[in-house]
Amino acid sequence: MKNTALITGASSGIGKEFAHIHAEKGGDLIIVARRLEKLEELQNDLEGKYKVRVLPIVKDLGAPDAAKELFKAVKNKSIQVDYLINNAGFGLRGKFHELPWERQIEMINLNMIALTELMYLFLPEMVKRNSGKILNISSTASFMPGPLQAVYYASKSYVTFLSNAVAEELHDTNITVTALMPGATETEFAKTSGLEGTDLFKNTASPRRVAAEGYKAMMKGKLDSVSGLPISLRISTALLPFIPKRIMLKQIRKMQELK
Repeated sequence: MKNTALITGASSGIGKEFAHIHAEKGGDLIIVARRLEKLEELQNDLEGKYKVRVLPIVKDLGAPDAAKELFKAVKNKSIQVDYLINNAGFGLRGKFHELPWERQIEMINLNMIALTELMYLFLPEMVKRNSGKILNISSTASFMPGPLQAVYYASKSYVTFLSNAVAEELHDTNITVTALMPGATETEFAKTSGLEGTDLFKNTASPRRVAAEGYKAMMKGKLDSVSGLPISLRISTALLPFIPKRIMLKQIRKMQELK
């Protein structure tokens, strides 16, 4: 395989669009998700349309040791990963003390631990050959605390700060780390996280647009890329540092309440 991108959460939404964009440019792919039938469908589509090589790997990255198992599977096939796109993640709406602890731990494992471990495992090889790009999917949620999605917002703040810090550590290499921070996007996220019907998801961006902007930012080696925000929310986001925190928290909570 050549010019290979490893994409987690590739079976739908933004991850699926990343796969199409990379394949359109002639790059081979390792696509990772939990649903085999979706991966095989995507594999057949990409290989048929773009004549690229696609390796599907079924893996639940929220499970312990899943990142190590994925890395080992790639190493066993002697594939060089040129682009690591950490897209897998999920949210969960509700009060912190009322949500199932098992689901919140799974969210922490997927959104933070698996992403961090995959970076840790693949970076040494990138550094050794002095080439490679990493794109971590964060969120505009990383700009603020998130009442009714407390763990999700906190996990995305971690992703953004980790990405930025590691990017600076690699300043004297040809390796870049980019954090993509989408706003509300038209994917399965709203349904699986319980956010359908909230003000937060009244206006959503297309996953193709978000993926295209994120992929372009990765290729340019940008630190951050904010995508999918309407003008009103871009203005609100810019004003966050000047809004009293209690007022900001109340506004965010109301946006995530069911109507």
